[in-house]
This record gives sequence, structure tokens and C-alpha cells, in this order.
Amino acid sequence: MTPAIEQLKKSNIKFDILSYEHDINNTNYGLEAVEKLNLNSAQVFKTLVLETSEQQLIVAVTPVTQQVNFKQLAKLCAVKKVMMADPQKVQASTGYILGGVSPLGQKKRLKTYIHSSALDFEMIYVSAGKRGLEVTLSAKSLAHITQASFAVF
Repeated sequence: MTPAIEQLKKSNIKFDILSYEHDINNTNYGLEAVEKLNLNSAQVFKTLVLETSEQQLIVAVTPVTQQVNFKQLAKLCAVKKVMMADPQKVQASTGYILGGVSPLGQKKRLKTYIHSSALDFEMIYVSAGKRGLEVTLSAKSLAHITQASFAVF
């Protein structure tokens, strides 16, 4: 059981777990989940950890089919710029490896932004904290647990 699933169980929020056999040669983790679980790609969200120009780590939960607009996200954070965080910093801060980073159950709570398109769906899918493992839950529940803000970025 992952820290993400443990956090969900403790919070008494409705969720389901989905798993698939991860292909170690596939580095497009979110789209692999879409394909192997036969999901609507608009409902599957990837968890990205970024670093601000002030060296703060933040989390962006965004559809797997979209790229983050770094300028918009920087504006949201009121910083000069944001960039992808170094994988070692990501693992040290979240406790997860790339491809298995969940917005839930992270070692350190980071400021989190969820793309507002998540509100278009009753349920969304995010990583459960391990490659090949997803959880489905409502976007509002995810925002509540992670104390996230909804935004377009």
C-alpha cells in the first residue's frame, strides 16, 4: 500500500484503485495508464513537481494530454518563472519516483494547483504513488485533501 492510498483511507473519501502492468520501457506514464486501463484521457491527470525561481517546489496536477504553461503557472505563484524540478529533489520531497508521483501522501506538503478542467468530471484519475497504479476520486476531494487551488495553467 502506498502513502497516497493510506492518506485516502484515513480521510474517509470515496476512491477506487486501478492497476495495470507497467512497461519499463514506457516513459509516458500518464498516457500508458490511459491506454492500458482504457480511460478517457481528459480525466487522467499527471502530477508534476516544479521549482520556482525562488527555489520553492510546487505541484501541478494537469491532464496527461496537456503541457503546463510555465508562464501562466509562474504568474499564479507570483514568481518570475517555474521549471521542472530535478528528479532527486522530487523524490526527496515527495517520497515518490518519477512516473509514480502522486499528489497525495507526499512526505512534505507542497503548494498544489489542479487544472480547472478536472471540475468537468465527476471522477478523475491520478497516480496512486507507484507506476502502474492509479486512484479515481472527485477533483473536489483531491483539492480538499491536498489543500489545492483550481486554476488554468
